[in-house]
Amino acid sequence: MNRVYVCSCFGITEQQVKKHAEDGACTPRQIASASKAGTDCGSCVRQIQALLGRGSCPRRQLADQGMPVLAEVRDAVEAAQHEAVLQETALHDTAGREAA
Repeated sequence: MNRVYVCSCFGITEQQVKKHAEDGACTPRQIASASKAGTDCGSCVRQIQALLGRGSCPRRQLADQGMPVLAEVRDAVEAAQHEAVLQETALHDTAGREAA
């Protein structure tokens, strides 16, 4: 497998940058937060910008609404919301049985 390095300082490959973008990182700064790429010498920032392109960010609407945009954070929030719904349902079921 031929690896194309984007960031030599931290050994970040083009594939890793693309994966972070798929997971919701829309800007070089978000790529940097996810991987450290671009945070040392900065020579890779233009290449990261080119990989991200100028298209719309798939999760821009979530960011604009103040929602988490990175997949790990989004998944954790969704799991917590799901757990809260399950707990609420269990409380209602228990209360209904006690009243009967």
